[in-house]
Amino acid sequence: MDEHEFLADCQTRLGLDLLSGTWTGVVVWTLRRGPLRPSEIQERIGGISHKVLTGTLRHLERNGLVTRHRYAEAPPRVEYALTGPGRGLLEPLSALGRWTERYADEVLDAQDRADGPPAPPTALSGR
Repeated sequence: MDEHEFLADCQTRLGLDLLSGTWTGVVVWTLRRGPLRPSEIQERIGGISHKVLTGTLRHLERNGLVTRHRYAEAPPRVEYALTGPGRGLLEPLSALGRWTERYADEVLDAQDRADGPPAPPTALSGR
């Protein structure tokens, strides 16, 4: 690795930028077994709104990580699938998952220590 790899205009930052969204990696991982309809993606993830899922899928499609296939049916059906570059993200996502399993407790403990104890209630806090 070069000492200049993470400069603002460096291509190495592309992967980090692509995965910086809260749901991006989750949606990519959910599509790892094949094409899914948006409702199926939303069911498998849980906790993601339709609006956020739509925005995430558009972001992934714009960046060439997923394809959108619209079927000429009544009612219309849409499916999303990973492209080659999208499938290429599965390995780093898997590695990140292993890192999380190993270090999540330590990171959460550090966050708790940094946040400190909660502030005591004040007379005005009852409003």
